[in-house]
Amino acid sequence: MQGTASEPVATRKVHILVVEDESVIAADIKDCLENLGYAVPAIVVSGEAAVATATTVRPDLVLMDIRLKGDMDGVQAAAAIWTHLRIPVVYSTGHSDRSTMERAKATEPFGYVLKPIEEQELYVAIETALQRFRLERDLQEREQWLSSILKAIGDGVIVTDASSRVRFLNGAAEALTGWRQEEAIGKESAEIFCPIHEETRVPLPNPIHEALQTGQLVYLPDNTLLCSKNGRDVPISDSAAPFHNDSGNVTGVVLVFRDVTERRQAEERNRAIERSHQLEDQMVELQRLNQLKDDFLNTVSHELRTPLTNIKMAVRMLEVTLSRAEHAALTNDLDTNSTIRYLQILNDQCERQTSLINDLLDLQRLNADAYAIDISTIYLQTWLPNLATNFQERVFNQQQQLHVSLEPTLPPIMTDASSLNRVMSELLNNAVKYTPSGEHINVTVHLLECLPTTAPMLQIEVCNSGVEIPIAELPRIFDQFYRIPSVDRWRQGGTGLGLTLVKKLVERLNGSIQVTSTSLQTCFAIVLPVERLDTSTTSV
Repeated sequence: MQGTASEPVATRKVHILVVEDESVIAADIKDCLENLGYAVPAIVVSGEAAVATATTVRPDLVLMDIRLKGDMDGVQAAAAIWTHLRIPVVYSTGHSDRSTMERAKATEPFGYVLKPIEEQELYVAIETALQRFRLERDLQEREQWLSSILKAIGDGVIVTDASSRVRFLNGAAEALTGWRQEEAIGKESAEIFCPIHEETRVPLPNPIHEALQTGQLVYLPDNTLLCSKNGRDVPISDSAAPFHNDSGNVTGVVLVFRDVTERRQAEERNRAIERSHQLEDQMVELQRLNQLKDDFLNTVSHELRTPLTNIKMAVRMLEVTLSRAEHAALTNDLDTNSTIRYLQILNDQCERQTSLINDLLDLQRLNADAYAIDISTIYLQTWLPNLATNFQERVFNQQQQLHVSLEPTLPPIMTDASSLNRVMSELLNNAVKYTPSGEHINVTVHLLECLPTTAPMLQIEVCNSGVEIPIAELPRIFDQFYRIPSVDRWRQGGTGLGLTLVKKLVERLNGSIQVTSTSLQTCFAIVLPVERLDTSTTSV
């Protein structure tokens, strides 16, 4: 175990229970943890002992080896500890098989550390797990607090999502509508809340639908009755208030209503407005806490990227210094060659980690709908062959053949050049990486047939021969960190996020992507709109 990290600053040492059945490794981990400033109250060698010791000691975190001897392995022990004690678990593991890792993922661990364990990686994994645990605990407490507030309100409260489907009913709403929350969850709000005019008995417009459409506070008219599930008509007054996310988009509605009399109708309506505003503020606060989790990922990524940049700079300076020393001494001894090889390994690993961090950040931006899109006009007849040129040297060295075929009458397309470049580069890189020697890589582009009233679409296909993906693996090919079991992940490299980013980028461009693999040929087909008229453009 190598490397050092600064000792965490805290008023009380973090206690970490170590579960490891290899005594030498356990002692090494204990020394590393204590060197980092953590306390190790115990080391246990079995899953049963881990559960028992965690129950007694109550550590802040458990560092759990997945493979343990005995009837209970690390995955089972971690599940029991989290279920009964709510103590975060970080797995320490070597090259585990797929089924074991799937079981481990099901326990929702707070992190993984690969063996042999590096001190810096262990520090980052522990601090990340502890911070994530604190944030999730605070978020859960805030959610419970908000739920208690909603349940304690004397008025009926119905909360829906942006599709007008019920997400919450409090006790008063259950009593007035005749629906229990378990029955109502997921149903269309109009099925639960049925207002009619008291005199004409004509159904009234659903206020939740109006609030979703207008984005404004909506009231029911006077003389409104609520038809409950049990057939009882209740005179009510209500208001439906939309709540928004940080982008200003309506994400749901809070409906507050009550049984009223004519004498108190005006007074109760004013109270409904005030309560609706309070509920909206609480929803905004809940969304802010979710945003804090995203901000934390950004901060951790930045803190990881900065030392990697410094390491790369130091490696470069060492390479320059070593090159000068070789030239001056006119030597080519074994020590010098070994040093050059070690520097190359260090540089390659820095590049790999930097790529992973960048992919994670881009994936987060895409998930948060915060990925910048710059629309421009692209002429595929020149753009795509130029892009393919970047791969010709690799294709030649690997004795492959790369062909690009475009219809001569293709129109220019309006899209984000940077995103499309990244999509095509990733697909071509994968094709070159996995295509055997002597096989073909074909890139074709053509317009799709469409109706005169339908917007024109084109299809880009990247196909490579000599390789086939098992049909059972195709549905998961775009999953995060997913790798085909038959592929040597360590020889091929990569972050495991490439195809995930490709799919999300294509969808961000209002397109779609499909993969097929039969008869020793794998094809990725992208369908994109030709025109996008809502954004100013430049030419590429």
